[in-house]
Amino acid sequence: MSKKISDTIRNRIEDAGDRYWASDNISHHIIDGEQELLIDEITEGFSSVLESLLIDTTNDPNSQDTPRRLAKMYINEIMVGRYTAKPAVTAFPNDDPSTRYGGMIVTRAEITSMCSHHHQPVRGVAYIGILPSVRVIGLSKYARIAQHCARRGTLQEELTKMIADEIQEATQSPDLAVYIQAEHGCMTNRGVQACSSLTQTTELRGQFFNPSVKDEFFNDVKMQQQFAKSVTM
Repeated sequence: MSKKISDTIRNRIEDAGDRYWASDNISHHIIDGEQELLIDEITEGFSSVLESLLIDTTNDPNSQDTPRRLAKMYINEIMVGRYTAKPAVTAFPNDDPSTRYGGMIVTRAEITSMCSHHHQPVRGVAYIGILPSVRVIGLSKYARIAQHCARRGTLQEELTKMIADEIQEATQSPDLAVYIQAEHGCMTNRGVQACSSLTQTTELRGQFFNPSVKDEFFNDVKMQQQFAKSVTM
């Protein structure tokens, strides 16, 4: 019996003493070409699951090739943040007294994640606030970092901290905030089925514990929310 590619990768991870939790990025343990092999293996796994659910994937036209679609969706879309390297981030100097920007930057990133408990979708918005240090990053990079962190199995609390950690590493700024508001499928699609449920989490660091800085950040968040609502109506 041939060894499964997941076993090969798992052994590689364990030999390195690393974790492979749902929220962990394991891309550095995956060799080129192994993602496609994982998709092949996962397709077989989903075939077994659907078979146990008594779904006829051979004759039901709506279910034909569903196992492979599920496998590709997990690896290439909803959990792609586990299997691909984090985005390259170019930093620009911000230490020239004549040009240095010393104000606050607040950006908004739409995110889609997945609850690691029930594998239900988590959809929402992350607001990132930062007081730049001696370097800044491109505005789009905040969203790319947030989306890369989100595309895996997480809890919203740990996702909020994860985004803050990655932004802090990229910018070297001790002063930042991350605020996420999201709707969880595990609350709307199952369980309590609270269709209007919204979860909010906040991570504050450095000067963002200062009441005036904190107030400025959340006032900017409110303005961005009003702008986003006006352009989507």
